Amino acid sequence: MTYTREELDWIEAEWAYHLHGRSAFLSREDFLQLMEWNGQSVAADAIVNAMESYFERRAKRAKPRTFVALAHLAKDVAKVMKLREALRRSEVEAPRIEGWEQVLEPLRSDPRARAAFESWRRLQATAPVPDAPGFLDHFDAERKALSELVKLAEAALGPRGEAVSRDLRQRLLESKLQENSFVWQRAWGHHWSRRVCEAWRIPT
Repeated sequence: MTYTREELDWIEAEWAYHLHGRSAFLSREDFLQLMEWNGQSVAADAIVNAMESYFERRAKRAKPRTFVALAHLAKDVAKVMKLREALRRSEVEAPRIEGWEQVLEPLRSDPRARAAFESWRRLQATAPVPDAPGFLDHFDAERKALSELVKLAEAALGPRGEAVSRDLRQRLLESKLQENSFVWQRAWGHHWSRRVCEAWRIPT
């Protein structure tokens, strides 16, 4: 396994996010740790997931250590990999996620967008029946995952987003909706998500 430039940028960005931008660039020791995980075929998303666990635990400490290095994630990375191996050995297969290959570049190469897409589609594939316990929580999680995907796709649109926005506004005005009303906002949120996904050919 070799991390792509996009995956390295993603790991670095998440690291900076958790440290509030104080360590945007990884040290030599951190880079060597990354290369060690690379040699062990640890996926980039596993490292990001381990960061979430580590920093969540760190935030609960009364006096968290000031110096933080990637090596401190080792136990959390090991837990992620152990869980994935256990799932593989027990032959519990996650739902097969298809469709990302048809997404346009440069969004298709963004590992954050792909992870958001797969998370959303996985929740779709495992949705319980409406009268089952936990259905509403699952539905909320599915909507949140889609929202994260749309945010990333929207940001990647850049100037093209203005044209999409103008066209949607015109369509809603033609539908005789009162601008900025409750119904307008609901319609905008629904159709905007669809328009952004269509612009990138994200299957919905």
